Amino acid sequence: MIRNSIVAVVVIFLLASCSSMRPAGSAVNKQAAAPPPASKPTTANNKKADVKFLDQITANPQLANTIPDAKADKNVTVTPVTEITTTANSSSSSENNSALQLKYAALLGTDPAQIQATELFKSIDDWYGTRYLMGGTSKSGIDCSAFVQAIYLSAFGMAIPRTAFEQFKVTNRISATEMKEGDLVFFNTTGGVSHVGIYVGNNKFAHASVAKGVTVSDLFDPYYLRRFLGVGRIEKPLGTR
Repeated sequence: MIRNSIVAVVVIFLLASCSSMRPAGSAVNKQAAAPPPASKPTTANNKKADVKFLDQITANPQLANTIPDAKADKNVTVTPVTEITTTANSSSSSENNSALQLKYAALLGTDPAQIQATELFKSIDDWYGTRYLMGGTSKSGIDCSAFVQAIYLSAFGMAIPRTAFEQFKVTNRISATEMKEGDLVFFNTTGGVSHVGIYVGNNKFAHASVAKGVTVSDLFDPYYLRRFLGVGRIEKPLGTR
């Protein structure tokens, strides 16, 4: 009897324990099934939401002052209309220069616009590169005084003496500071007046050189500077045709 009573008490205790555990398990399941609460926006997200795009830049007083002003910016270069016009005219002028002007401007180290004695340079160019030949008077070979004689005849229509010494005698002596295109420059290369050339500007002269033939040289070349005798000018109408 006592044994049966003990068994009954144990059964009742077990039943009571199971029923008290169900609500707890149910609550856990309900908590697991419930959706998580919505997360609040972070501080970083709030900052992103406040960012203004470039088309709103002037709405911010602090940023409005950062817009560059071309007038106030010293690094901005504005080319005046007159300068543009001058540059355009200069380019147009360069295009109008002849091949002859460009060639002799390069040889003389000057601007093409300075090559104005057209007939003189045409005559020189006709002989340019002809080899030197003592006593020669043709395109197969020519010497210094024959070259000068040929240039004076074709460029100026003037017949002048044949040798350098004779040419020296018929010229009027002038200062080297007064030289102009066409004046004659004389040198002592082998004794006395033994070499002659034609001044063409910018301290350069055209002549028939023993080493290079008909060419353009510099009066300040040490070789010619040491042998320079003077400048002579032939005035018309000496032998004018």
